[in-house]
Amino acid sequence: MRDFGFGEILLAAAAVVLAAACVGWLLRKARARRRTQRRADPTNDYAVRRDWERSTGTVNYSSFVYLDVDRDGRYGVGDRPMAGIMVRLFDGEGGFVASTRTNNGGFANFAMSVSSADAAIRAPGAYQFAVSMPPGWRSPSANETQSQDFRLAPGSPAGLVSRDLPQPVGLAPARSLAGRMPADGTVTLSVKAVGQVLKSLVLAPGLPFRLDLTAEADTVTIAGGGLDRQLALSPYPTDLGLLSPQTLSSAAPLRTIGFDDVTGRGFRKIPCGHAGLQWRNLNAMAQDHTKGSEGYVNGNVSGDHVAYTSSGYPAEFSRETPFGFHSVLLSAAWLKSEGEMALIECWLGEQLVACDQLALSALTPLHYAPMLTAVTRVSLSTKHYWQMVLDDLVLAG
Repeated sequence: MRDFGFGEILLAAAAVVLAAACVGWLLRKARARRRTQRRADPTNDYAVRRDWERSTGTVNYSSFVYLDVDRDGRYGVGDRPMAGIMVRLFDGEGGFVASTRTNNGGFANFAMSVSSADAAIRAPGAYQFAVSMPPGWRSPSANETQSQDFRLAPGSPAGLVSRDLPQPVGLAPARSLAGRMPADGTVTLSVKAVGQVLKSLVLAPGLPFRLDLTAEADTVTIAGGGLDRQLALSPYPTDLGLLSPQTLSSAAPLRTIGFDDVTGRGFRKIPCGHAGLQWRNLNAMAQDHTKGSEGYVNGNVSGDHVAYTSSGYPAEFSRETPFGFHSVLLSAAWLKSEGEMALIECWLGEQLVACDQLALSALTPLHYAPMLTAVTRVSLSTKHYWQMVLDDLVLAG
């Protein structure tokens, strides 16, 4: 038997490859002709399906995660979808299969298909969906890990079905109250629920303070040292900043700027004159206008629009005549900027009346409540020039 030379072997291999390419090209042409014939035949335009044995599609199988604002463990009208939450998929034996983050609608989507090798779920059996809890958070719905059994379902879009979808997973951040005492004087801080004192402590001068809040806490009062104030607590972490004697009266009429009336579209630079203020480097945007923008979604607490610092540059709102600055909800725009430091400076004419540094999160707003009786300009900036998100700006006057 004669030996084949290297050149002959190479030539034979090239011939095989060429033949395979030709066969593939002919098959594609044949499929294209059949497809053209079907499309040309009007009897197929609205044909009743008769072959229910094949499944060739792909379906997004989703786990839904929401911010449980009222912490009751049920997805209700006051709750809001959460973006950027990591969800992992495991098989029945606990082996890791895939992971993804929730989108702007709160859905973590896993591709399901018996015909696609790229699908995360492509065979029957048990699968587990595990929501990754942010540090310090909890799940009032107590279902951050759920299992589903899948079976073959010929004729269904993906060829697989489960008995039900995973139940919505509610998450809630730890509630806390923080601030700083001025150099002089002492005060008594009281946390209340429905008028009853839950906790009371004396704050020493010149020191920062921070305390955890229980779920039922609804009000904080501070008395003494000329720093008296009362604040209705939000569902989010709260920071009072440096306590100032120039405190808004509890009887002062307040107004909330939610930015939904800046535009009915997805995006607009906030014009001077809006809400009677001058605005610099602040834009209004629908919370789902930008894909993958976790903080714009999670920082939106009312309506559908938020404001943010344009391109992360320093911004401000102002007015020639003084107005009261009660509070605002602040967030980091992106998970990549988690922990970004915000600098808030409040001015009365040329006098700096308050200056606070705050750590921001893209997962939950921070309720910043300086409660200042008179300012003419509020400057907003971030240490590393990431965008800062604002919602529900509360002013007096």
